[in-house]
Amino acid sequence: MSSDPARFIGDIPRHYDRGLGPVIFEAYAEETARRAAIWGPRNALEIAAGTGIVTRKLRDALPADARLTATDLNAPMLEIAREKFGPDEQVSFDVADALVLPFADGAFDAVICQFGLMFFPDKDAAHREAARVLRPHGRYLTSVWDAPRYNPFSRLGQEMVERFFPGDPPKFVSPFSCPEIDPTKEALIAAGFTNIVISVLPRVHEIADVEAFATGLVFGHPLLNQIRARGEVAPEAIAAALAERLGQEFGAPARMPMQAILFEASRL
Repeated sequence: MSSDPARFIGDIPRHYDRGLGPVIFEAYAEETARRAAIWGPRNALEIAAGTGIVTRKLRDALPADARLTATDLNAPMLEIAREKFGPDEQVSFDVADALVLPFADGAFDAVICQFGLMFFPDKDAAHREAARVLRPHGRYLTSVWDAPRYNPFSRLGQEMVERFFPGDPPKFVSPFSCPEIDPTKEALIAAGFTNIVISVLPRVHEIADVEAFATGLVFGHPLLNQIRARGEVAPEAIAAALAERLGQEFGAPARMPMQAILFEASRL
């Protein structure tokens, strides 16, 4: 999980948070937090918390006396997350691998993971770890992006990279590695989960600042490291071309469709 293409380092976390967060993450984070709060967990764990977009929504939705632990493999992402919380909000941050969580069995009432599962090299192991650290009947919420045809922002980004680097585009880890519902459902059952609820969540987002979103897609992604290393094209030129393409695709004001799949389950 620590390979270079998957690393969010340098100025990438800040661009990720400011450019991508408001468009593709925050609304889903609010829905995830709302569903997690229904069960009233007193001790919740977030996996792959990134820059704390979901963490902030969880803290606002959970009971005031609930404790929240946010983890991510990348320390620079968590540093951005820390900035969003005061010292009295009962939120702790730990650099942790989702496949080997540093917590005791049955330590949490709820485990939440938004858009992280796709990047885990062993998804079954991640489910098993979530089950291990949950108390009996604890809740697990994990979401993934649906297929690329429902999420055109990825297609447009990939097309732009191929346009500027024909024949040898930079490689990156796809966020669409597990949109199929049945394999994920079966993996959850095998890990010891039951009462599985699957929700397909389509939405259309009006992009208030297309240029900022395009900048986030280029500068807020580990692909930036490869673009800079090659030195053939300025990433600013790619972002400008992508902003123009987004306007062509989604109009003005730009209204972009997206779709996610949310899995909710209980530990046996």
